[in-house]
Amino acid sequence: MKFEMTKYEGGWIELIVGCMFSGKSEEMIRRVKRAIIANQKAIVFKPHIDKRYDKDKVVSHNGIKIEAVVVNHSREILEKSKDYDVVAIDEAQFFDPQLIEVVEELAEQNKRVIIAGLDQDFRGEPFSIMPHLMAMADSVDKLHAICVVCGAVATKSQRLIEGQPAPYDSPTIVVGAIETYQPRCRKCFQKPVKVKK
Repeated sequence: MKFEMTKYEGGWIELIVGCMFSGKSEEMIRRVKRAIIANQKAIVFKPHIDKRYDKDKVVSHNGIKIEAVVVNHSREILEKSKDYDVVAIDEAQFFDPQLIEVVEELAEQNKRVIIAGLDQDFRGEPFSIMPHLMAMADSVDKLHAICVVCGAVATKSQRLIEGQPAPYDSPTIVVGAIETYQPRCRKCFQKPVKVKK
């Protein structure tokens, strides 16, 4: 029996999730660069809110970079990615809820969509639209960091304010200095307690 390999022409959604410092952006960049080596046209997007390291590039915590298009609203991604085979989206948790429809449309246009983002917020709760994206993705890879307290596998992002865990009612989105977050394992993570009113 003879098998013929044919080029896959359907869309595909792959998600890279994990806590802070787990290598999500680095992995997304690696996948995009491999697609470019394979002569695929790729474009990378980042939300306007992410101004860490560089305003026009996606930069991993260890300094790996790739050019990116900054967008204010997820609908812009559809217009700007028309001529591309691969569409990568970093920091997906910061996008508006319409990103869910945008990603689905991109896959229906037979594009490979690579998404990176935090799956949990600093409270250890599902972050924004990420659970929905994880459910609709064709592939999900959960990356881990190393707990800065004990050295175990870290799955949580501990936000610190003046060296202490942030209170539950702190804003969900704070983009800033690296020192304000630490990767922690489940045991060392100090879950913020919701104060009953």
